[in-house]
Amino acid sequence: MGLVSLSEQKRKLRVFISNTYYPGKPDAEEDDSSVPSWELRVEGRLLEDPSAPKYDTRQKRKFSSFFKSLVIELDKDLYGPDNHLVEWHRTNATTETDGFQVKRPGNENVKCTLLLLLDHQPPQYKLDPRLARLLGVHTQTRPVIINALWQYIKSHKLQDQHEREYINNDAYFQQIFDCERMKFSEIPHHLHPLLHAPDPIVIHHTINVDSTDQKKTACYDIDVEVDDTLKEQMKSFLLSTASQQEIALLDNKIHETVETINQLKVQREFMLGFARDPQQFISEWLVSQVRDLKCMTDVVNNPEEERRMDFYHQPWAQEAVRRYFQSKVQQRRAELEQALGIRHT
Repeated sequence: MGLVSLSEQKRKLRVFISNTYYPGKPDAEEDDSSVPSWELRVEGRLLEDPSAPKYDTRQKRKFSSFFKSLVIELDKDLYGPDNHLVEWHRTNATTETDGFQVKRPGNENVKCTLLLLLDHQPPQYKLDPRLARLLGVHTQTRPVIINALWQYIKSHKLQDQHEREYINNDAYFQQIFDCERMKFSEIPHHLHPLLHAPDPIVIHHTINVDSTDQKKTACYDIDVEVDDTLKEQMKSFLLSTASQQEIALLDNKIHETVETINQLKVQREFMLGFARDPQQFISEWLVSQVRDLKCMTDVVNNPEEERRMDFYHQPWAQEAVRRYFQSKVQQRRAELEQALGIRHT
């Protein structure tokens, strides 16, 4: 279904499995070198990404950081039930390493099986085979699985038309979830027993103790998910103190620019309205001003009277205009005197 997180990239992890044979020394004293033995090493590295920028100087990840656990199973007949397993499991106190090595006595070829369990972040789950076939999803993260369920419910119209919080299960859902009807809020509860740990990567290897060619090496390529280069660069940029100050300055500049744009937009709309139809614009503008004045002064007048020209030719109108201009002149004179520092005594 192509359900891969946008913040992750698929890369090739090349795993090197090598073994070295140490034949025993007959003339040596009774110590470790007198007994034939072999050493198995499991190492690996990410292959170069041709699309990565040349200036990408991220710290190289240790080999163990890609895995949640690693188990090496040796031939039980040769090493017994108590010594045939070598296990490594990630814990909170784990120190990452570039490889693993196992050393055992022996001068016979040994068949071994390596079980590598990838450490997916975020965690991934393997679906129950029935649900996997139905949704077309085998191993994925929980959000992707929930989304696939929702797409199935929508496409098959399983949501109840009257009680929208319920799902009316079809024959397949009834068999898988063992119920005829369930709430959306109950999906995680019903889904939990259907999610299992992902399958480990299984590698079969033969430890060869041929004395003519003491070191044998095999390599395998594994697909792993790594953080996107751009995501890492953005993370380091955001964590920088200097970058945070720069971001704050840019945010302020953006806010000022948006405010300026809004003011210019209002002015432009005002001018365009006047240019299209000056008479209608002035008329509507005066009506708007009168309405605003009434709201501010809380004065209730008669709109029908104010609409007529005779209303403004009454005896009181000229007196009101003279008083208005007189108050404006006095206000302007006071402002000038204050600006010039003139005081009346």
